[in-house]
Amino acid sequence: MQGLASFLCGLIFGSGLIISGMTQPARVLGFLDIFGRWDPTLAFVMAGALAISSLGYALARRQGRPVFAAEHLWPNRTDIDQPLIVGSVLFGIGWGLAGLCPGPALANLASLSPRVIVFVIAMIAGMSAMDLWKLRVPSATAMEDAALANSDG
Repeated sequence: MQGLASFLCGLIFGSGLIISGMTQPARVLGFLDIFGRWDPTLAFVMAGALAISSLGYALARRQGRPVFAAEHLWPNRTDIDQPLIVGSVLFGIGWGLAGLCPGPALANLASLSPRVIVFVIAMIAGMSAMDLWKLRVPSATAMEDAALANSDG
């Protein structure tokens, strides 16, 4: 049942991207072109998404237990660290160069556009490289946790 719920959520998300025009890289690039022919469409889409997700979070927080899971998995980190900043910068650079981010790129795969296919391959390669890097380089948080565990013993 959880797989069906995930599929339906993805279908709704992808449909929203297509209906709003956010799968068109020119729209996103138009939003980022603040000194040229600026297109505010993305701002309206973001504001609508923020309103709907805020309502969803408020309802979910009131609910004792989620419908399709054993427990809520709320984010628990609030710190701003170097990987978050570097990842945000890389995401922004890629978004500005291609006019695509992961959601619209996956929705755009149906177009079989070579540009989108190359973007998705590069995105998967980048994600895989990050996973490999995380396996080889222990994170500062993991090292701090290990140091705290050793000092308690």
